[in-house]
Amino acid sequence: MANSFFTHLECSSGCGAGPFDPRESHFLCPSCKLPLLARYDLKAAQSWKKESLVGRAPTMWRYREMMPLLDGDEPVTLGEGFTPLIHAKRLGATLGLDRLLIKDESLNPTNTFKARGLSAAISRAKALGATTVFLPTAGNAGNAAAAYAAAAGMKCEVFIPNDAKQPFVDECRLYGAHVTLVEGLITDAGRVATEKGKPLGWYEVSTFREPGRCEGKKTMGYELAEQLGWTLPDWIIYPTGGGTGLVGMVKAFEELEAIGWLAKMPRPKMVSVQPEGCAPIVRAFENGAETAGTWEHAHTVADGLRVPRAIADFLILRGIRESGGTAVAVSDAQMVADMLAIGSQEGVSAAPEGGATLSAIRKLVADGRIKKHETVVLFNTGGALKYFDVLRS
Repeated sequence: MANSFFTHLECSSGCGAGPFDPRESHFLCPSCKLPLLARYDLKAAQSWKKESLVGRAPTMWRYREMMPLLDGDEPVTLGEGFTPLIHAKRLGATLGLDRLLIKDESLNPTNTFKARGLSAAISRAKALGATTVFLPTAGNAGNAAAAYAAAAGMKCEVFIPNDAKQPFVDECRLYGAHVTLVEGLITDAGRVATEKGKPLGWYEVSTFREPGRCEGKKTMGYELAEQLGWTLPDWIIYPTGGGTGLVGMVKAFEELEAIGWLAKMPRPKMVSVQPEGCAPIVRAFENGAETAGTWEHAHTVADGLRVPRAIADFLILRGIRESGGTAVAVSDAQMVADMLAIGSQEGVSAAPEGGATLSAIRKLVADGRIKKHETVVLFNTGGALKYFDVLRS
């Protein structure tokens, strides 16, 4: 069994609280109420060599030494991770790009990248003795939570806006979850979930309210580096709701450099993509703000991007700025058209969130930001199967 270098939890804000013992349940920082992040003994991890990956199963748990499990803990896994990195030659040619790559997260269990975060979060919950997990969701995270809870033999309580697409609700129930429909947005579902779940002692697996989901998402960064021969792309174009994946990949690149698996090199420019009807990160980036606040009257066909407030907004904005990246808002009409473009030109099933990343690339190419020779990774975070109503309309 592989060793773990997981040592403690640390407040992401630098408020000075902690460190926190990973053998106990911790959620937000008790001092400043901001997210906690998993930390590792990076000096000791320098003894871990990338050659050890040879022969390991092609899942995200191939990196388990740098995952939030203690020695003796076993992951709850359905084979998530190590998704294809596809050279989109035809699509790239239409944009004048030589190296446009699609990281196709639709091939994860439950059809989205949410499988990564929930595999890690529920692995951690199980190790800590939890029997019931709960979360608010726009859809896909609830599906993943329900599936991994079922695999772990745990109960799952899902709180979802009452206007969510029916396939999301049905899939939660397929895996045995109890679903509560809530009037309003995911923020309203979060309020109701907390009011119900906390007094009952349920284990919360909401975005950034526990440290596991970020760790699962960071494995996208580990995989990109490995799939590119331990180099990094010039650009990462990422659809942003709660922003766990963007923050996680920035963390991954820092860790890989610290343990000696990546040479010192320019980091990818991180691009946060949001819909025009719900773009708090874009607004904050353009205004030079460090936090994003709440977007009023949020609306978009991309359910995963209808997040009016991200608790880790300051980490998202910091990651964008420190990388020299940017934030782009796109229209619903364009992202749906680009779902079809990705499908018809590359044979990849893209959700609206994936379509949005292509829409953003079009803007950045037109503005001269992205150059012909640069390596650009488009993240398709989920498949189209639950969104066929959007295509029909």
